[in-house]
Amino acid sequence: MEPLTEQRPVSGPLVYGFLRIDRNSPARQAALSDALAEYCRSHELVLGGLFVERGTGTSALTAAFTGLLDALALPDAYAVVLPAASHLGPRPIAAERKRQITGSTGARLLLVRGGKTAFRRVKPSSGRGPCPGIVLDAET
Repeated sequence: MEPLTEQRPVSGPLVYGFLRIDRNSPARQAALSDALAEYCRSHELVLGGLFVERGTGTSALTAAFTGLLDALALPDAYAVVLPAASHLGPRPIAAERKRQITGSTGARLLLVRGGKTAFRRVKPSSGRGPCPGIVLDAET
């Protein structure tokens, strides 16, 4: 008899992260990367790679975004995970990128901070939330 699925290692859906960072801040990039990794871990997703766009370009097609689209063309790609929708860029660029991600590749967009919940930093000593220093809170 076969063991139950819960007792076998099962790989979750393959996702790719995308960050758009306006200024050169290694601490901000590290914090956002950690947030994406924690989101994937808690939702049983496999983070296959992280694409980082630096600067405030006016084009929807940058090296980082083109790399993301190439990764999404792979057969096992499921979605793009973003810290927030604003990481797709300003509205005209974001609209075009969303169309390319969901329309051309068929991938989904997953937002760490979207809808009615968001991650909010709290003092590490508070002991609240799923991991020290972060609590899931209602967005205002």
